[in-house]
Amino acid sequence: MLCFLSGLSCYFSPLRLFDYVTFRAGGAFVSAFLFVLLLGGFTARTLKKFDAASANRLEGLVDGKFANHQKDRTPCMGGILLIGGAVISSLFWTDLTGIISPVLIGSVTILSLLGFADDYVKVAKRNRDGVSGKLKLLVQGIVAALAIWLLSFSPDFGKVLPQLMIPFVKVPVCYGWPAYLLAWITVIGASNAVNLTDGKDGLATGCTISCTIVYATFAYLMGHKIFAGYLNIPYISGAEEAMVFASAICGACIGFLWHNCHPAAMFMGDTGSLALGGAVGLLAVLVRQEILLLLVGGVFVMEAGSVILQVGYFKLTHGKRIFKRTPIHHHFEQLGWHEDQIVIRFWILSGVFGLLALSTLKLR
Repeated sequence: MLCFLSGLSCYFSPLRLFDYVTFRAGGAFVSAFLFVLLLGGFTARTLKKFDAASANRLEGLVDGKFANHQKDRTPCMGGILLIGGAVISSLFWTDLTGIISPVLIGSVTILSLLGFADDYVKVAKRNRDGVSGKLKLLVQGIVAALAIWLLSFSPDFGKVLPQLMIPFVKVPVCYGWPAYLLAWITVIGASNAVNLTDGKDGLATGCTISCTIVYATFAYLMGHKIFAGYLNIPYISGAEEAMVFASAICGACIGFLWHNCHPAAMFMGDTGSLALGGAVGLLAVLVRQEILLLLVGGVFVMEAGSVILQVGYFKLTHGKRIFKRTPIHHHFEQLGWHEDQIVIRFWILSGVFGLLALSTLKLR
């Protein structure tokens, strides 16, 4: 929205800064960070006032004993602030004349509304199941399909969308429906993986920060013709706007982490986690690095993978388990790890995975 100010640079030359995507990305980051940081206390108090307490599915362990829903009094639905800050910042700092920014902002908003409906049912009805899982998957699938279809109208992105990109390989390995299917699955899978990870104070928030930094870097390079050519990655005109969007998400997450770190003043709930996961998945699709998301979002893959393995093994063996409890952060909790140990160690892993993913830019 603020991009139009660059047209007034003939009257005031410093306004040319709004032509530079790096300046706008910095502005999106700072504004989202300050918005969430400064309004966090007010939001937490308001959610407590309306008794928006979380309904935990799983009990944790404290000093070797089951915690008797010790966090049930902490309000959830903090994703209203987190996603709200990221969306408002993106609206101000991205170029809305193209297709990329509106699709990213619109998709994240719809997924956040889906999460809000789920949280509302849990809070208002005291129903731990919330919205039906099938209904959530249906909405996620529709949002993912619609977003990919709309992005295909971007001239450069539409050319590379049917191509399946493999890390370390210089040319696409195949064309056609497998690429579309993978893109669709990526958005849905990432949305649910982040949702599963959001089980400890600051865990999902911190890991999302690493992911958005990595994909912001990819988006900037792919939107720069010279850098894209040098690194042998597809050039997509307008992809740099995804960097501004990713910066807004990152800034909002860091601001939210101030209030979400242990002991959390509020949780993001599905209102935040479904939208954050969808944002990460869409960014992966946009920069054509869906397969690399297995490394970029390594912690999210661990969390979702542990659930899939546990459920599958439980059914095959008629009651046996691989892990003490899933998602896997609960397994380490039962092994005696303190919550801070789990969160910080998973943050470290997420950062390492992100650095390894960035290294693939040269290894191709």
